Amino acid sequence: MLFIETDSPPPFYQEQLSAAKREQLDKWFISQRSQSYYLKRFKEFDEQGYLSPKWHWAAFFVTFPWLLYRKRYMDAIVYSVAGWSFIQLNVALILVAFEFVAMPFIADAYQMGIRVAIAALIWLFWSFMVARWTDAYYYRMARREIADAINDYPRDEAAQKAHLKKEGGVSLFGLGLGFGFFAFALMVIKVQFLPIVAKPKENEILFDAYDTAKTAQNRVALSYRQTGQCPLNLPLDMGTQQVNIAVDTQAAGVTNTDCAVIATIQNVKFPLRYLNEQTLVFYHLPDSDNWRCTTSLNKRQAPKGCSED
Repeated sequence: MLFIETDSPPPFYQEQLSAAKREQLDKWFISQRSQSYYLKRFKEFDEQGYLSPKWHWAAFFVTFPWLLYRKRYMDAIVYSVAGWSFIQLNVALILVAFEFVAMPFIADAYQMGIRVAIAALIWLFWSFMVARWTDAYYYRMARREIADAINDYPRDEAAQKAHLKKEGGVSLFGLGLGFGFFAFALMVIKVQFLPIVAKPKENEILFDAYDTAKTAQNRVALSYRQTGQCPLNLPLDMGTQQVNIAVDTQAAGVTNTDCAVIATIQNVKFPLRYLNEQTLVFYHLPDSDNWRCTTSLNKRQAPKGCSED
């Protein structure tokens, strides 16, 4: 789509047609949907005698569904392969370079946002290029199909009309299929790719939470040994906003304890919000000097030595 000829006259242009006949053929190909818009664009290309970039909002936002909606099925497949390959390759190359060159100097709170912004800018660049040439591309497709209709049925106007309506027009099924593909792609990104990006940050958060909880437990255990009581009012400023520490004589999921240190993960941003409200609990066994650990985290996430609830 980005490599449109700018020759004069445009590709497949039928000079022998009258203006009225050309407009009638265009109407059959375009159908009633957005007919006035495309007739205006086609007339501009006819008058200037060559293809040039315009602007097409639908192609900018939803190129793939638009191609299916306009029955450009093979072009939709080519666009998907070429477009996604371009986007993925450039996102990977730029992100890898950025990770080594600039990311170490950027605060953790902004790193995920910057990664998303880089990917979005690359997508916007591709979408911008596609949107500029979509009208020229569709004009070229119309001229090609009209040329085929004239060559195949030179004296049969009804057959020309049937051919253009079959090859042109719109498909609501194609539109639905395009948006269904978008939904599937978003699901794949959420299920497959976000966890890959988020895994290192998840490990960091869980390590910090466990380290904070363990440090608090050591201080509580020392006070317990010295006083023989659970230090419910022991000040515990652990210097982190992502882990809330509480000391209590009971804890959810623990049936036998007289003192527990409860660490609750909080204030975690997307895409790791699922860690919020997860807990690590160090609890004391009565009539002994032993402490154990339990957690609401699953088996994969739970720190070594800290079992699931």
